[in-house]
Formats: sequence, C-alpha cells, structure tokens
Amino acid sequence: MQYDPIKRSLGSVFNRTPFLRKVFYRLLDLLLLRSWHVRREVRKWAATAPGNVSILDAGSGFGQYDFFMSSLNRNWKIRGVDVKEEQIADCNNFFSQIGRNNVTFAYADLTAFTDASAYNLILSVDVMEHILEDVQVFRNFYASLQTGGMVLISTPSDQGGSDVHDHDEDDSFIEEHVRDGYNIVEIQDKLKLAGFSRTEALYQYGKTGQVSWRLSMKYPILALGKTKLFFILLPFYYLVTFPVCLVLNYLDATMIHKTGTGLVVKAWK
Repeated sequence: MQYDPIKRSLGSVFNRTPFLRKVFYRLLDLLLLRSWHVRREVRKWAATAPGNVSILDAGSGFGQYDFFMSSLNRNWKIRGVDVKEEQIADCNNFFSQIGRNNVTFAYADLTAFTDASAYNLILSVDVMEHILEDVQVFRNFYASLQTGGMVLISTPSDQGGSDVHDHDEDDSFIEEHVRDGYNIVEIQDKLKLAGFSRTEALYQYGKTGQVSWRLSMKYPILALGKTKLFFILLPFYYLVTFPVCLVLNYLDATMIHKTGTGLVVKAWK
C-alpha cells in the first residue's frame, strides 16, 4: 500500500503548533520500535563522541531523530536532508520556532550528495530500502564521514522485513520500497565494498517486535488507508493497544535476537 499519503495526513494534523509536533515526536518515539533501537545506539555513540560534533540525518523525514539528538546536546551541529521538500520546509519552520538553530534541513538526493569529511555521524533510518543504488549511497556516506566517523543504519531485513514472507505472491507492505529487506551479511559486504573498514549488524524486530509492529503500525495504517474516518477511532484503538506495545517494544529493545525483520547496522571509517 502507499504509505506516504497517510504520513502526509498525520503530518498535517501535528504540524499545527510546535506543542503538537513535540507530542507527535514523543508518540513516534514510544510507538515505533525502530526508534527505541536507534536512540539506544545514538546514546552509545554519544558517550564517546568528540567535542565538536557534526551529524548528517540522511533521510530526515519528520525530523524526530534530529529533535532527539539536539535534545541530547544543544551544541551539536545537525543537518537533515531529504527528497521531500514539504517536509524540509516543515522541519526548518519547526526548529526555527523552538530556537534550535543548530539544526537545519535541505533537499538532497543521497545518490549524488557528498560533503567531504564533514560528519562524525551519519544516521539513515528507513531509507536504504527505498534506494536502488545503495552501494553508491554508501560510497557517498564514506566520503562524507571524518576519519573515525560512524554510519548508523536502520532498515528491514530479508527475514520478513516489509512484512513479506516466504510466499511468491507476497509483496512489500510498503509499496515505496525497492527491496523487501537486506541479508545481514549482504549489507555489511556492500558497506565494505564502499570503503568501510569495520561493520557490525544486529537483528531488531524479533517475535515481540513483530507483534508490536502489527498492533502499533500495520493494522492502524491499513484501516486509515481504507477510510480517514478511522482517525476518529484511532485514540480509542491506541488506548487499548498502547500499553501492550510499550511492553513488547521494551522486550525487543533489551533482547538479543537470532533473527528478526529489521536490522541495525553500524560501519566505521
């Protein structure tokens, strides 16, 4: 199904005031399991980060991770890039309104974007599954990192990512994806091909995470795709499912998974 129209509808609701946008970010942090994993990894990186930090959010979307990172340290210089100009404008407006002038957003095509040795950290969350020329993007990430810098990627795996299973007729739940998911070895090999000297990959979205994702994201999105009237029922739906999803997300984020439908991948220059 087409996911972007639903995201635009949600964005139009929460963009009305800075307060509502902050509430939206907090809800995303709690409901989206990937956010639990990404924020954990960013905190680990921050513990040993150099003093003058420069970060690229490669595919910044709504800007929720830029808000999180700028909350960790107001002195970090953060740049978000995306191909959706409407979201870029919304993010620039919001961060300007709340006085976080160390965070800026701009248009960029990641297959062509480089900023030589500019960043200590490059974050890429739910982006690579949308880009066919992935090795070229990884090369651009490598060129844009300072020596010792790290790229942090969250993306679906080939173990049922995008809610695809072992059936020939199965398609990705998200139609905008150009691949259903990465093999855990494949993505590390591609990063090394791009020049990275060391990589590490872990599964996320184990059994608990998969249940949480269906309750918190898949079923509501399917309902909203059929009728926007479900917006009225959405608060009541989450009143029931929200506590369950929180427990499931906590379990997934604190467990080591032998397999899972998502990957967290790190690579160092």
